[in-house]
Amino acid sequence: MPPIELHRVFPALPLQVADGMEEAPDGSTRFFCLEQTGRILVVTNGTDGAHPAEFLNITNRHPMTKVEDGLLGLAFHPRFKDNSLCYIYYTQENPRRSVISELRVAGNRADLSSERIVLQVPQPFDDHKAGRMRFGTDGFLYIALGDGGHGNDPFNNGQNTATLLGKILRIDVDHRATVTNAGVRTTLGYAIPPDNPFVGEPDLYENGVRKEIWAYGFRNPWRFNWDRETGDLWAGDVGQDKWEEVDLIREGGNYGWCVREGAHHFKPGPEGARYIDPVIEYPHDPKLLAQTRFPEMGIGMCVIGGYVYRGNKYPSLRGVYMYADYVLGTFWGFRYRNGKVAEHAVLLHQPKNITTFAEDHDGELYAIAYTGEIYAITVPAGH
Repeated sequence: MPPIELHRVFPALPLQVADGMEEAPDGSTRFFCLEQTGRILVVTNGTDGAHPAEFLNITNRHPMTKVEDGLLGLAFHPRFKDNSLCYIYYTQENPRRSVISELRVAGNRADLSSERIVLQVPQPFDDHKAGRMRFGTDGFLYIALGDGGHGNDPFNNGQNTATLLGKILRIDVDHRATVTNAGVRTTLGYAIPPDNPFVGEPDLYENGVRKEIWAYGFRNPWRFNWDRETGDLWAGDVGQDKWEEVDLIREGGNYGWCVREGAHHFKPGPEGARYIDPVIEYPHDPKLLAQTRFPEMGIGMCVIGGYVYRGNKYPSLRGVYMYADYVLGTFWGFRYRNGKVAEHAVLLHQPKNITTFAEDHDGELYAIAYTGEIYAITVPAGH
């Protein structure tokens, strides 16, 4: 696999506390750049970003009060060109909760007066919020939620299917469902797709399986993305004290947290329970490298899940799933074939704290640094 380089784009963009970038699916080549503190700025591809439009500003709601909360996600409806709808994920206090909202867009501005709250999820602590939202090719909205925070998952939310925490959800935002709990009828801000994996489970009031769940057993699956060629869904799940992992997400899959951290024992679990192993894991401590299948990849502290490269500019990079470490700045890549990692390599050592990746309409990839710099990912000449 080739080495990569980072080339600054939008060098004049006044972006701060950056945690996301999405291209509008309307052919306008507009990029929407998220600030964790509550703003989204719009720039057009090919410009220097000097005069961005302000798409959204909810800084007066103070979504970010701690390092892991804030404005965390943005997704455009698959029919955005026709219905002008987008969705944001942000956190709020008093009570502490995650909020998924629908907004109507007019030009370069989201209309806050049109806000419709789709889903609110109570949060016990101020960390492990995840935040990624994306629409699948099936038209449903997928949402990543962390285990709710605090060390060691004290409520065992990762394995508790009666809560939405520690899960990847799949919901239908185009319809509304009515549910009955203890004789009380409630209309949801969404419907549950009829082929979700746990739809057939019985209703047991507050102890029943949440039918929104697509996969579970996560600690903080901060970023997930689909391979646009194969349809595979990849996620990076941020670990506790020892292991970081990259997972291939399967419908109804249990990825182990908090019985396991990565592929390793963490807490006692039921005898015979089945968990899906990470495709890749790496440790925090060099002393643990002997316990991983890929010791030459080195160590890290906080995985940032990325994309499989499907662009055309760099043929030698095609098919490589790229991910990074927030703390150390390392970029890695692997190719996955026939159910296993066929190739893997360190792609780049660099010092920036990378918070997320982005993909444009053509399949080219970008890396976004916490301090606001946006980089196009390139391959050096001759590779």
